[in-house]
Amino acid sequence: MRVSNSAAAIAWLLSLSSTYAFQSPSSPASVRLHTARRPSPIVVKPITSLSAATKDDEVATIQILMSDTGGGHRASANALRDAFNVLHETEPARFPLAIECDIVDIYTDYGPFFPYNQYVALYKIMAEYSFLWKFFYEFGSTPIGLWLNEVGLELACFEPFQKCLTRNPLSIYENDMRADMVVSVHPLCQDLPLKILNQLDSHGASREKGRETPFVTVVTDLGGAHPTWFNDGVDKCFVPSDVLKKAALDRNVKESKIVQYGLPIRRGFWRFGADFAEEPEEQNEEEEIQGVHHKPTIRAELGLKDMPTVLIVGGGDGMGGIIAQAQAVGKRLQKLASSSGTSYQMVVVCGNNKAAQSTLSPPQTQWGSDIEVNVQGFVNNMDEYMRASDILVTKAGPGTIAEASICGLPCILSSFLPGQEEGNVPYVVENGFGCYQGEPEGIANTVEEWFARGGMLEKMRNDALIAARPDATLDIARDLADMVLARKDELKKSGKMVAMPPPPGAPKELMYGQGPF
Repeated sequence: MRVSNSAAAIAWLLSLSSTYAFQSPSSPASVRLHTARRPSPIVVKPITSLSAATKDDEVATIQILMSDTGGGHRASANALRDAFNVLHETEPARFPLAIECDIVDIYTDYGPFFPYNQYVALYKIMAEYSFLWKFFYEFGSTPIGLWLNEVGLELACFEPFQKCLTRNPLSIYENDMRADMVVSVHPLCQDLPLKILNQLDSHGASREKGRETPFVTVVTDLGGAHPTWFNDGVDKCFVPSDVLKKAALDRNVKESKIVQYGLPIRRGFWRFGADFAEEPEEQNEEEEIQGVHHKPTIRAELGLKDMPTVLIVGGGDGMGGIIAQAQAVGKRLQKLASSSGTSYQMVVVCGNNKAAQSTLSPPQTQWGSDIEVNVQGFVNNMDEYMRASDILVTKAGPGTIAEASICGLPCILSSFLPGQEEGNVPYVVENGFGCYQGEPEGIANTVEEWFARGGMLEKMRNDALIAARPDATLDIARDLADMVLARKDELKKSGKMVAMPPPPGAPKELMYGQGPF
């Protein structure tokens, strides 16, 4: 791959500025910067988490921290928000309060300067030039990389991030009320937010202890994860797989804090009926196939033909060499159709890659008469396209893999980010529902082989369903909802006050926890 001068310049800037790309959990050996700088003063205000509101208007609030470095983090946050809404509607006896979520890209919105406020742009560059990603990911996993990042984050971002953690979840431009609970769905949102909450809840006494606000990590990687995901200071750490449970244990997270359900995924992929009853209903596979998951019915609703279908996905950001893949697969399907007398269908979802969508659509590309080709841009009904398909070609994103397994959809993984997504390949292979092919011709060969051997596809479909965790989102949301409602009850019964940063010129007696608590 030839790197342009501009990309090389960006890489040089990254090498100077982004050594703090990953954040480390607290450990006794870590440098404690607060011993060298005076903590920001804290003022005590009466709790205003709507406990004084009328009963009908009462809500619980959760702030979800993330960054849009890839689409999976926001998708997971949105899935949890949707699950809270469903639980309040369908299980009101257990969850009587509505739960309002404040989903915030803490780096884009509160990063003080480069590189912190440019993580999304830098992610896209490093994802395109994977050697950059590999370097920073691996360096960020070393002791010196973790230490540098911890130092840089605390020096540069403590006060800006404190503004985020003290913003009103119901009116984000005000800082007069804190969320009842904080949830992280991003590897860079553990260590520093925990320190900030320690200082807030201890009224400025410590950044290492004193936190009372519940804090939970929901890991959104699958077969491998960066060390910064795991911090024993959290109350709970939700992991989706055995591999990541071991990774959490290796980072000294207590086993009692680790909960394993699966990945939080979009509502369209939840178990059929799971969002209408507290107990998931017994599943009758035959009835389900003849019902909402009936391929011919779904295909008709999508305007597709009822024939063997391969789905090629470029992700929400459109990355992954989708043009070459689609051209190779389309050519091979045309050849296979001509020799076998069976027609085939290819659906290409280009995401936000408008250039790919235009290139693959007529008149720029003319496909053979024996195959049907449907080219889409960004779609909001990926669950329907997956259930309409027989084979999925995709980069090794954790969310897409989890969604495919729920749909019983065999996967050909076409690419992965080094480190972060590398472990997703053996996850798919070892669970028996896919393989890795990094070249377009290899992908086309595999598609041809799988279509030619129908028994292989059926076995992989069954193995995918075995690996599926369709109830994970609601299971995670139930645990989180229980925690935040318990926190609300505790605050109401105790009559405690919540610590907030002081306004300019605040009286000295209100600072550093000298008010009532």
